[in-house]
Amino acid sequence: MTEAVLVLEDGRTFRGESYGATGTTVGEAVFATGMTGYQETLTDPSYAGQIVAMTAPHIGNTGVNGEDDESSRMWVAGFVVRDPARRTSNWRATGSLDDELAAQGVVGISGVDTRALTRHLRDRGAMRAGISTELDPDALLVRVAAAEGMTGADLAPTVSTGEPYVVPAVGEKRFTIAALDLGIKTATPRHLAALGVETNVLPSTATAEELLAAGPDGVFLSNGPGDPAAADYAVEAVRGVLDARRPLFGICFGNQILGRALGLGTYKLRFGHRGLNQPVLDRVSGTVRVTSHNHGFAVDAPLDRPTGTPYGEVEVSHVGLNDDVVEGLRLLEAPAFSVQFHPESAAGPHDAAPLFQRFVDLMEAARRGGDAVSPPPVVERSTGEKEA
Repeated sequence: MTEAVLVLEDGRTFRGESYGATGTTVGEAVFATGMTGYQETLTDPSYAGQIVAMTAPHIGNTGVNGEDDESSRMWVAGFVVRDPARRTSNWRATGSLDDELAAQGVVGISGVDTRALTRHLRDRGAMRAGISTELDPDALLVRVAAAEGMTGADLAPTVSTGEPYVVPAVGEKRFTIAALDLGIKTATPRHLAALGVETNVLPSTATAEELLAAGPDGVFLSNGPGDPAAADYAVEAVRGVLDARRPLFGICFGNQILGRALGLGTYKLRFGHRGLNQPVLDRVSGTVRVTSHNHGFAVDAPLDRPTGTPYGEVEVSHVGLNDDVVEGLRLLEAPAFSVQFHPESAAGPHDAAPLFQRFVDLMEAARRGGDAVSPPPVVERSTGEKEA
């Protein structure tokens, strides 16, 4: 096996063996706590520019397949695992993870004490790092120190679609929406399609006029990578949508963009939330949901009171129960809401999937001509039934 080295910007060094492609890569070192879902993680555009360390020790058991990709390629800057699977064992598998990483040019490292790495990042914070099979630690550290950090990084245009495309509704089309692709995952329009929603996906730099040109029933803001403070183009587009009082739903990066459009600030978290097991209190319905996360930035808003904005008051609708981070926003006088997590659950639990129905309810209310504001709570029973 080819030797590999992982070097953090503070000089901490981990040695291991090459996993995936050989060569050198740099990015922001982060950890993801999912026990499964590595294929969805690798192909999630929100991970662009990041070296992802998996906290689960055994990775690659189920190989890769043609069904679980969340985009057309792997976006991670690098991949860190402890014990890679020696062989693939799954009926859906079309190949091994190691071979697919190599084929897509993703430089990785195995045999690393990922517990020690995770504790280090948790204590010191996410930081720049590099993986190399060709440089010694000192030379790699020089490369890492010269790399740009995530703060100020405008990455959405690098992962967004270049041309608009349409994902049709399944069955009868009930609504048409415009989706601002800041790094959208394939599972999102698939969830909406199942609810009778046709999704017109537009590039990240689309203006409000372009988003509203076809007269959509609503506008969706996707997840995505980078610093929301660098995405002024998206903020201006969202303000135009809010001015038009078109129903709006944002997730992850979209939550941060909505926050900025309302005049709220954003900030970088110490080590972020990345995994499939994050508990969130939904203040609208009064329930706790276990959710899928991938974000290193958050919205700065008071938890104890609504905040005035040019579009009426906004309240924090969701709160992370681990650290009280803002996990959702809800305008009280306009048809817009957002969450910081991934309700499409790819990968992850399905607790938050009903939020797509909440978006549909919002568009239905607007179509009826009533007061188009964030809809009333929807509480899901254990049987899957819903009650208002």
